[in-house]
Amino acid sequence: MTREEALDRLGGGRFDLLVVGAGIVGAGIANEAARAGLRVALVDRGDFGAATSSASSKLIHGGLRYLRLGDVGLVREAHRERRALLRVVAPHLVRRLPFLMPLYEHGPYRPLVVQAGLWLYSTLARERLGGLAPPERALRSVPDLRTEGLRGCGVYADATTHDGRLCLANVRAAAERGAVAANYVEVADLRLAGGRVQGAELRNRIGGGALSVEARAVVNATGPWLERLRRLEDPHVAPYGQLSKGVHLLLPLERPWSAALAVPHDKVRVTFAYPWEGTLLLGTTDDAYDGEPNDAGVTDRDVARVLEEASVAVEPALLRPERVRASFAGLRVLPASTDGPLAARRETAFLTGRGGMLTVAGGKLTTYRRIALGALERLAPVLGLESLERAPVPLPGAADLEHVAARLARHPAGLDADVRAHLAHLYGSLATEVLDEAAADPALTERLHPDGPDVAAQVVYAVRREWATGAEDVLRRRTTVWSRGLDTPEVAAAVERLLEGARLARAVPPPA
Repeated sequence: MTREEALDRLGGGRFDLLVVGAGIVGAGIANEAARAGLRVALVDRGDFGAATSSASSKLIHGGLRYLRLGDVGLVREAHRERRALLRVVAPHLVRRLPFLMPLYEHGPYRPLVVQAGLWLYSTLARERLGGLAPPERALRSVPDLRTEGLRGCGVYADATTHDGRLCLANVRAAAERGAVAANYVEVADLRLAGGRVQGAELRNRIGGGALSVEARAVVNATGPWLERLRRLEDPHVAPYGQLSKGVHLLLPLERPWSAALAVPHDKVRVTFAYPWEGTLLLGTTDDAYDGEPNDAGVTDRDVARVLEEASVAVEPALLRPERVRASFAGLRVLPASTDGPLAARRETAFLTGRGGMLTVAGGKLTTYRRIALGALERLAPVLGLESLERAPVPLPGAADLEHVAARLARHPAGLDADVRAHLAHLYGSLATEVLDEAAADPALTERLHPDGPDVAAQVVYAVRREWATGAEDVLRRRTTVWSRGLDTPEVAAAVERLLEGARLARAVPPPA
């Protein structure tokens, strides 16, 4: 279903559930609701996953530092979901990665303390403890590791993902199950009947126009913007929690890393440095944020701080400010804490308003599926749900990477090995669909930038199958061009031409 078809379905439509906010939590709720047989509408005022859900740390992890906060239950649940994502839900998008925790002479932890913590963490993960690696072994995995005063590295395992595409995969899964999904559609007001929220008045932010949607239940999954929708339901509602800003930087990676670094700075705070989509990703900060969510950005001070903190464990020559290719800031919703964001528990809150709207506050990328099921459990009496299927099922494209790569190696396009691996990772078994776009035009197998693995066929596919509306949707969230710092004016212009061509081809009926 195209965006235009979705808008037609939304106008005057009657649904069981309207989900507002198509980040990972909203997309997950829409997917699980559609899986349960409900009539679902999913809208977002921006692109799917355009805010925090594509500005996360991109980790699928148990949360090692949460043990220090006493959140053993959260760590156990996160490990359970990590296994599901790796093995069943999205094995193409989620990559297992060894992590090293460097222990320096004047660091906050002694080796025995780290060994005990990693033993508990690995036990909860049902994995064998990696123990401590000597500096020379750690250097083989992370060649840019600082070794001055290094006593050794704790070893454990977690995983990384392309968060934007994981979110998009959930939107697609929901749509394939019958949900109506539309990006760039804003809630102008809530529909109230007898004091109950029974739908919304919507505004199309591309092309204009108003839409009215009726729904038996409404979920507010707007993340940092949750208070806006809550005030539409109840102008006098008390605010919930606090916002925390997390900043990340992306730099070129000249020597390959086969492991990530988890760098402790004190008894609570840990930052990361790890290979991600051909870059070195650094972060994150965790600072209270009191401004408007739309205004959250990365300052020069943020950049300097992230680079300085990374230099504890990464060779400083790699961390020059001019080497930063991209940066982003995401906002987390946390429970209120007088001690600030670092001390706040990473829990999910379900808030039911006076009009019956369910607001989901907080949560983790790793546990989005559990959060979605938790939301539907709370709405079960309204929606008439007697039971929910909780077992994980594959998302569209879920497949073994080696199998997909082998299929792509036989493709007549004759793609380079790095392009084949890249397409297999981002699309899984759907990679052949992407390449089908090039059947009539072999030029679509050409790279968008000579230094990156993304190809022109991905742009056409993004328009036809992934709701992309403009170059930013493609460059930032459906490919890795922006994150690699390759979004030059020439590349952006080429993408716009491809987008326009795809739109025109879709609008013109095929010949008889």
